[in-house]
Amino acid sequence: MTTPQPARTYNQDHVARKHTPGKRRVSIYWTWSYPWETNRDLTELDNRFSSMTEVRRVAWPAFEASEWDRMNFLQGIGGTLELFHRSTLSFQKIVGEATGHPVAVFQRIDQAGYRLPIDERVLADTDTLMVFGLDHLVAEQEAEPGEIDAIREWLKREGTCLLLAPHHDVGFTDDAKQRQVEYRHHGDELVPRQQRFSQYTRSLMKALDVPVLNQWGLRPAVVKGTKEIAPLTAFRDLDKPGLLNNVTTFNFHLHLPHYEVTTQDAKSVHVLGRQLIDPDRPHPFTAAGNKAFNCLLWLPPTENRAGDILLIDSTHFTTLFGGTDSLASLWRNLAMMK
Repeated sequence: MTTPQPARTYNQDHVARKHTPGKRRVSIYWTWSYPWETNRDLTELDNRFSSMTEVRRVAWPAFEASEWDRMNFLQGIGGTLELFHRSTLSFQKIVGEATGHPVAVFQRIDQAGYRLPIDERVLADTDTLMVFGLDHLVAEQEAEPGEIDAIREWLKREGTCLLLAPHHDVGFTDDAKQRQVEYRHHGDELVPRQQRFSQYTRSLMKALDVPVLNQWGLRPAVVKGTKEIAPLTAFRDLDKPGLLNNVTTFNFHLHLPHYEVTTQDAKSVHVLGRQLIDPDRPHPFTAAGNKAFNCLLWLPPTENRAGDILLIDSTHFTTLFGGTDSLASLWRNLAMMK
């Protein structure tokens, strides 16, 4: 018999998780204003999420069962945002089983209009904070001084890990021809010619002196003759946290960001993983001679920071675009980081 799913709760106050030695408490923080994103004008072409109706049209017939109709599921932009929420459930399950703690999920401004900046309410019972940067730049979300101070203080605590996940920056130019080249490169009909993400995360990185910038939206290469993503280029000798143990690939996604390192200090930022780019689809980044993009970075602790900082796209913690045993290994490694 099928095991019944637990009853779902909503609009509940977070219940703090007690510290357990060797068992990380993981939290996800979505940087968006859910109301702002869902209230966008659907006649605007750029810098918004697709509506669920647009998703259904492009992905047809994947979402044509009754569970996705207007009686059972939101048909506007809110439906698409809920797909993101649903897509992290497998990650939450695996991490919960590995750590014995439920994964807490927070939003900067949630569906009910409640605003939650990153402060002690989020940080006090969190060992790994995952900042999913899916706010559009035009929303003008910025990390506030109080949030920055709270995160700095939290990172002084041994065993903390701040995972930053700024998303892609597609079509940042005013050049319409380049925007079209980028669009044809990734080939996703649901992504507009300009879709710029992660103002909040960028402001946080700047304040914390993280010398990285999220750029482009790049389509990974696949294994020739298949639809499988090409193997990850892993620099395992630098992987002191053990994130890539038993990990051979990340998630295939049509437009992944390149994490450009903006410092010459090789000791402050370690590139742990790079991904080959589809060589058959022209793009300004490959035209400049690049064949791969940075997809996993690690900033080890410093004299002023006891915690680790990681950069990796939020796509790799969802099943919305697929899922593999390799990804599950990544999730367990993150959950069990020393």
